[in-house]
Amino acid sequence: QVQLVESGGGLVQPGGSLRLSCSASGRTFRNYAMGWFRQAPGKEREFVAGVSTSGAGTYYAESVKGRFTISRDNAKSTVYLQMNSLKPEDTAVYYCAARLYGVVVVAGAYDYWGQGTQVTVSS
Repeated sequence: QVQLVESGGGLVQPGGSLRLSCSASGRTFRNYAMGWFRQAPGKEREFVAGVSTSGAGTYYAESVKGRFTISRDNAKSTVYLQMNSLKPEDTAVYYCAARLYGVVVVAGAYDYWGQGTQVTVSS
């Protein structure tokens, strides 16, 4: 089992920044590829960003490329999502997820999920 806990969400104005964190416990963190997903009301959960086990490989949805940065610290068992130039359409509940092997964009392929953190972008 892997337990994931997100933090760092909140209310921010358009153009602002937030950094989300996801702390993991349980099995060896470095063995898991990590992903961030988001879900807005009435919409399906969508892939935002992913990072490989070593941190060398990062992957982004087109909608966030150039604005968001995913990173991980295996010594701290934590994955981060730095979000800059936020837009109202980024408003959603953000979830981190873990899976063995590589990053994929399909939510159903992830084995473990956090409880989510709300991000609201509004003036």
